[in-house]
Amino acid sequence: MRLPLRDTPRAYGKVTRALHWTVAALVLWQFMTMILKVGFGVSPRDSALVGSHGPVGTAVFVLIVIRVAWAFANAGRRPDHGRGFIGIAAKAGHGILYLVMLIVPLAALARAFGSGRGFSPFGFPLFPTRDEPIAWMVAFGDAVHGELGWVFGVLLIGHIAMVGLHEAMWKDGTLAKMAGKKALRGG
Repeated sequence: MRLPLRDTPRAYGKVTRALHWTVAALVLWQFMTMILKVGFGVSPRDSALVGSHGPVGTAVFVLIVIRVAWAFANAGRRPDHGRGFIGIAAKAGHGILYLVMLIVPLAALARAFGSGRGFSPFGFPLFPTRDEPIAWMVAFGDAVHGELGWVFGVLLIGHIAMVGLHEAMWKDGTLAKMAGKKALRGG
């Protein structure tokens, strides 16, 4: 059986998988750039890798918005998270992940807009420079973006650990729904 474009009750489709794994790779990139910055003191001026954090974060935000819209478009078609406490916890966990993936880049964009220095990821101007900063936007971004970003990292570790638990302990094919074809065969 071929992998469908849209989600099915047995497995996530091509679009969901492409969005999931693309976001995963870009988020890994984001954490790598921040580890270089925070852990090794590499500045955006010294390294194109660290300097890519803002533009790549903007791309992640756009992909997350698309991913949320795609999830709503596939509501009722997607694999079920199960019943009882485990199913409720899985739905809540995914909801929190989506929420944090929206808030973290929104806080950064608010900070960049509020700073007045303008922002042009990948050469496309999102907003121009201004003379007057907007203090509350900068304060919000400063208070939320970095700290919630690291919380997001912890949530991702938990997400990966739960996939491992599903595979090792419950052997319920959770990983195959997002990464393999076994779920399509019903195996």
